[in-house]
Amino acid sequence: MSETYEFLSPEWMTAAKAIRDEMPHPDVPAAGLMRMNLIVTETPFAADVHGHIDTTDGEIIIEDGHLEGPDLTVTVDFATARAIFVNMDVSAAMQAFMGGRINVQGDITKLMTLQAPGAEPDPKALAIAEAVRGITRD
Repeated sequence: MSETYEFLSPEWMTAAKAIRDEMPHPDVPAAGLMRMNLIVTETPFAADVHGHIDTTDGEIIIEDGHLEGPDLTVTVDFATARAIFVNMDVSAAMQAFMGGRINVQGDITKLMTLQAPGAEPDPKALAIAEAVRGITRD
């Protein structure tokens, strides 16, 4: 059994990046090209976690820190971020958005194009999510 880490801890981030680097990258549709800053609140850490997602090169790049001039900035609580990024729970994302627990500033259409309603998730993305779940402490 592999070692597990607290979601979004520095150790988890390092292990998740290693998984992303080792596995085939998911395909990003042309409509899904974006630069998004992410703020995760209500973390078990001393401060909010700041990161970004950049798909403008056709790959999903997730890193620490914020980008200059993003298309949008998403603020989400820790529990919702975990449901979305670890469990790939689309219904949790929709419930959180409708309940005001996800705040989007900027071009929300960029976010919506990542997962069209009824579309099947990319098998490569599912494989990465499964590997990430394996390193994430319950």
